[in-house]
Amino acid sequence: MGNSKDKFHDYLLLEKNYSQHTVTAYLNDIGFFEAFLSNEYDDNDLVAVNYNQIRSWIVSLSDDGISNSSINRKISSLKSFYKFLLKTKQIDSSPLLKHKALKSPKKIQIPFSEKELDMVLNQIAYKEGYEGLRDKLIVDLFYTTGIRRTELINLKVQNIDLSNQTIKVLGKRNKERIIPILPIIGDEIKKYLSERSQLQEVKDSEYFFLLLNGVKLNDSFVYRLINYYFSNVSEKVKKSPHILRHTFATHLLNNGADINSVKELLGHSSLASTQVYTHNSLAELQKVYNNAHPRNKK
Repeated sequence: MGNSKDKFHDYLLLEKNYSQHTVTAYLNDIGFFEAFLSNEYDDNDLVAVNYNQIRSWIVSLSDDGISNSSINRKISSLKSFYKFLLKTKQIDSSPLLKHKALKSPKKIQIPFSEKELDMVLNQIAYKEGYEGLRDKLIVDLFYTTGIRRTELINLKVQNIDLSNQTIKVLGKRNKERIIPILPIIGDEIKKYLSERSQLQEVKDSEYFFLLLNGVKLNDSFVYRLINYYFSNVSEKVKKSPHILRHTFATHLLNNGADINSVKELLGHSSLASTQVYTHNSLAELQKVYNNAHPRNKK
């Protein structure tokens, strides 16, 4: 079975253009299922699997306290694997053909308010020098461009175009997009680059954002940074780079931006992905509507 998994790995990486991180997650899920088959059925033949065995795994995961959304992700990995086996004619039908995803409660993503952003960007004190300029620019870039955490981490110096006031980012599935930046961000970038040039040692020089030791940022650093600064001004449970992306979209929509333009800025492949952000703008619209309509004044 190892050969099929190797081919599946290459298929995801080379044909589907998934990141190595995503591919590893898929293969880990398949590996966990394989281990379950060995333990429960003394057989780890993934090709001969039936749905009852998969169902047993789902029950086992649930009994272990794994959430429905995490179980759905694992089953999604299996589904992709069996689709691949079907495509390469290693099986005649997928054992997950009639499987229905488990219901998961919708997580409500609460954006930061304009007041909270103003406090983080204009009222709290940042460190002097390089680190302070970098940290503030990271917050501001998330809020004014809506880029993803991975896109920010992998932003290259060569992809900053100050003359045209744009940045170029590499999104999901290697899709590039150009995002405009505000003049105030252009000014912050110039100041940041001036300080960056003073760093004593730069190992990852092609990357725009660097740690003090000259290496590129990592996921946990960026998450901790956003959480730290917003913990000073917000009592919201979740304070993450993704909430800043969510805030970017919500504030644009609240202030009259066209949803298709927001979709392009976010790098979404379908409008359905962008529409999750509209509930907040609808709430704002409802407020305006209730205050303005003559029928509500009687």
